[in-house]
Amino acid sequence: MTYLLLKYLHVVGATVILGTGTGIAFFMLMAHRTSDAAFVARTAGVVVTADLLFTASAVTLQPITGYLLMREAGYAMNEPWIVASLALYGVAGLFWLPVVWIQARMRDLAQEAVARAEPLPPRYHRLFRIWFLFGFPGFGAVAAILWLMIAKPSL
Repeated sequence: MTYLLLKYLHVVGATVILGTGTGIAFFMLMAHRTSDAAFVARTAGVVVTADLLFTASAVTLQPITGYLLMREAGYAMNEPWIVASLALYGVAGLFWLPVVWIQARMRDLAQEAVARAEPLPPRYHRLFRIWFLFGFPGFGAVAAILWLMIAKPSL
């Protein structure tokens, strides 16, 4: 029963990370495409909150449930698929942490544009391009981790 509970919690955490990341990317992209500073500001505000509530919680709990699940299942920490998963988790984190800051900064820039009744500034657009590009390795790393968790290849 412990194994199944841990596995359930770990799968839910992975789903939250992937699902929240996908939803955030979609809503930020759709808001950006409107070029409406007020809409971008509102959307980015919700996105930052969702990232801090959902993604940060799941990201914090994943290593805990993963470690406990590994112990319960009898895997060693040096299993190649576990080592690869941890490395990819680090890659995802290296891209996610700046993205959280970028989203907050894009929100602030959009709010400032609204307050001044101006369009989104060039700095916002530069940050959006970085945010967009960082999504590919971050999302790719998470998708690869999911495959490793399911397939457990010998590598």
